[in-house]
Amino acid sequence: MNFAIEDSPEQSAFRAEVRAFLAQAVSPKLEHSVDPCDMSLEQYQLRRDLGRSLGAQGWLYPSMPKEYGGGDLSAEKVAILHDELSRIGLALPPYYDAGGRMSAPTILVWGTSEHKQRFLPPICRGEVRTWQLLSEPGAGSDLAGIKTTAIRDGDAYVVNGQKVFVGSSHGADYSWTIVVTDPKGERHQNLSWLMIPMTLPGITVTPMDLLATGGEGGSGSGVKNAVFFDNVRVPADHLIGGENNGWKVASTHLEVEHGGMGRLADRRVIYEFIELCRERRDGYAIADDPGARAELVELYIEAEITRLFALRNHWLAHTNQPRSYEGAQYSLRRKLSGLDISEKMLRIAGPCVLTKDKRWGPLRGTIEYFQRDAITALHPGATTDIQRVIMARRIGIGGREREKAGALR
Repeated sequence: MNFAIEDSPEQSAFRAEVRAFLAQAVSPKLEHSVDPCDMSLEQYQLRRDLGRSLGAQGWLYPSMPKEYGGGDLSAEKVAILHDELSRIGLALPPYYDAGGRMSAPTILVWGTSEHKQRFLPPICRGEVRTWQLLSEPGAGSDLAGIKTTAIRDGDAYVVNGQKVFVGSSHGADYSWTIVVTDPKGERHQNLSWLMIPMTLPGITVTPMDLLATGGEGGSGSGVKNAVFFDNVRVPADHLIGGENNGWKVASTHLEVEHGGMGRLADRRVIYEFIELCRERRDGYAIADDPGARAELVELYIEAEITRLFALRNHWLAHTNQPRSYEGAQYSLRRKLSGLDISEKMLRIAGPCVLTKDKRWGPLRGTIEYFQRDAITALHPGATTDIQRVIMARRIGIGGREREKAGALR
């Protein structure tokens, strides 16, 4: 009996269209960097070119409305796009654009018509890249504890402060930034969001020398930055969602960050690892060992369960179904399963899996990177303990009312 899910004729035709497009649009010079946030300028530019080509099709941010440069595609077609990009080792977007991925749906919910017309089309067409600026030296998981201020002065907000663990290599055009707009205001009632052009005077970006930091989409990066604001004048009409209404706006941003829209991420490294374990050399394959084979089955199941959680959330969000704890549940699952999978890899193949020797060379060091990422990814985007707290609040534990999931439309 075949339990495989097959495409409908319409879906099959769309898959063929996407595959043909990618065959033409993806440069043969494009390489797969071990760290998706750290690559040469040439490779970064190739990915930006691909992003613009996808954007021209409405496929860079395919679930966004067409009027803002998206594709307004069905949940099934968005999943097919992710599948086909994953097949060739890429993702949507094909470059680090955490701010855009989270600011676009947030602006769609909380922005004015003018905000949507101004900011969304350049993001959806791949014309700009946006970093998200949340964490500070004294505020990370406690987002309401930020200290960076934005004080209204005529037709501008004057921004002062510091953000850390930001972005990737090669800079950004905008920063989607949470700030304090009322320093004397009540906690949670004193925050706002600004879309800040990174070319404004007074902004300094300094690379942070890190072993690895968990990044957006479950991919970590050793390339992060500190961003300093020194009396930066940001036009007042760049404030999104209303002054001192930032915590409500953050409910959408954080819902996206935690996986409430589904993260149809590339799991290629896991499947490549399994294939190399099955590869026979000198009459022997790692998968010949019964213990290793059992671990490989469990590893595959771990990855598939996490993928299905993401696919469920993707469907719930894009078909406007009721949602509750699912985003935090996926985030918790992704963090814990990533660590478990990394430990299984070491048990199956031993420390040599972290090297580039004869057997593991084809993976280009991605397993070593996966190991570091699995450890550091436990923290960014809210720790595992915070995800559990969110889930508890959503199902009504410890409170009289159930916390609602952040709005996505």
